[in-house]
Amino acid sequence: MNRRAYVLPFIALLAVAGSASADTLLIDRAAEKPAQAVPLRGQTAAEVEARFGAPQQRLDPRGGQKRQWPVINRWVYPAFTVYFEKNRVIDVVANQAGPQEIGPKPPIR
Repeated sequence: MNRRAYVLPFIALLAVAGSASADTLLIDRAAEKPAQAVPLRGQTAAEVEARFGAPQQRLDPRGGQKRQWPVINRWVYPAFTVYFEKNRVIDVVANQAGPQEIGPKPPIR
C-alpha cells in the first residue's frame, strides 16, 4: 500500500491532539456535575421568581427596535442567567465559575 495513505491520517491525528489545552471549558464542568435545577423553557417570570427567588440582578432589556426583534429581559442568578421573551423563559445559560473558565461572555450591561 502507498505510504502516503498512512502518513495523512497520522498527521491529522497529531493536529487534533495538538489542539488540546489546559483551559477548563464550561461545557466540561457542566458535564461533570449532575444537572442542577434551572428554570424550564416556557415558564413565566413569576414562576421563576417563586421557585428561585429574586434574581441577583435584572439587566437592562435588549432588542425591540423593530417589530420582528422582540424585547429580551435577562435575570442573573449565582449559577445561571435566565433569558425571557414576553415574560416567558426562552433560554437558561450557566455562568462562568471563574476567569480561568472558558464559556459564555459576561452579559452586556
